[in-house]
Amino acid sequence: MEFLDATFFVGLAFLFFVGILFYYKVPGMLIKALDDRADKIRNDLDEARRLREEAQSLLASYERKQRDAMKEAEAMIAHAEQEAKREAEAAMIKLEEAVARREQQALDKVALAEVQAEKEVREAAATIAIAAASEVIKQLLTGEKATLLIDDAIKDIRQHLH
Repeated sequence: MEFLDATFFVGLAFLFFVGILFYYKVPGMLIKALDDRADKIRNDLDEARRLREEAQSLLASYERKQRDAMKEAEAMIAHAEQEAKREAEAAMIKLEEAVARREQQALDKVALAEVQAEKEVREAAATIAIAAASEVIKQLLTGEKATLLIDDAIKDIRQHLH
C-alpha cells in the first residue's frame, strides 16, 4: 500500500476541500463577488467619466465667464479712460474760460485806472492852469472889477471841465 502515503492523503484532503467548496457554492459566490466588484468598478468608471465631463463643462463655462468678465472689465476701463479724458478736456475749457475772464477783468481794471488817472491829470492840469491864469490876470488886472471878472471866469472854467 504504497498509495496510502502522505501524498495520497493530501490529495484526498484537497479533493474533499474542493468538494466542500462546490457544495457550499463558493465558486459561485466568488464569481458573484467578482461580478459585483466588476459592476461596481464599471459604475465607478461611468460615474468618474460623467464627473469628468461635468467638470470639463464647468471649466469651459468658467473660462467663458472669465473671458466675458475680462471683456467687460476692458470695456469699463476704456469707458473710464474716455470719461476721464472728456472730464480733463472740460476742466481745461473751464480753466481757459476762467483765465480769459480774469484777464478781461484785469484789462477792465487797467482801462478804468487809465480813465481815472487821465481824469485826475486833467483836473490837476485845470487846477494848475486856473491858478496860473488867475495869477496872470491878477497881475494884469487890478481893482474890484478885475476881481469879479476873475471869479466869474474861474466858475465858468470849472463848470466846463466837470
